[in-house]
Amino acid sequence: MDDFLGAIEGKVIRPEDAEYESARRVYNADIDRRPLAIIQCAGAADVVHAVNYARENKLPIAVRGGGHSAPGFGTCDGGLVIDLSRIRGVRVDPEHRTAMVEGGCTWGDVDRATHAFGLATPGGLISTTGVGGLTTGGGFGYLSRRYGLACDNLISADIVTADGKIRTAPSGMRTFSGLSVAGAATSESRSRSIFACTRLLNFTPVPFCIDWSKPPRSCGCSTILCVTLRAR
Repeated sequence: MDDFLGAIEGKVIRPEDAEYESARRVYNADIDRRPLAIIQCAGAADVVHAVNYARENKLPIAVRGGGHSAPGFGTCDGGLVIDLSRIRGVRVDPEHRTAMVEGGCTWGDVDRATHAFGLATPGGLISTTGVGGLTTGGGFGYLSRRYGLACDNLISADIVTADGKIRTAPSGMRTFSGLSVAGAATSESRSRSIFACTRLLNFTPVPFCIDWSKPPRSCGCSTILCVTLRAR
């Protein structure tokens, strides 16, 4: 494992490390699993190294974005957790109404980056939910009745496939049948999963109100994003 550890730019947390207990926790406190190592990736290259190492050593993989998976798909016993929480950049293109969203982003990250431009896209009801897991699971949010699901607004994704290759899944994700763009990989899909590092999402200009200090609707407004963009 020494060669693998030396190739990782981010942080590798193992059971003997002091931060292991906190790093292995996920949103669902009923899930109590002990991975061999947690790889807090610094970029796509770390994801490639982790996927290759796990494949070559026949280790289970769990991919963690926001860590909100109720069944605990963001962790595993005796395998590698590919933790994307350090990869959280958002780049907004207001002219084309799109945003490049990195794999570890939560919907709170996206909302904070896009609200200054008056843009929004269907996202989750909880700001700490990972963009990857919610989008690939469909993604129903406050704007969905008007603008569809989160997955309907996914334009493309830069991905690392299970063979360790970096690829781009273009518009029309249904052409990738048999593959899943994963924020968290299930045990059934790990052999064919693709782990998203960056997503390009479509946005729509909508009226909204943001007041980080007040509960939703207490400002008295009637704009449709008052609740969606509230800090939690």
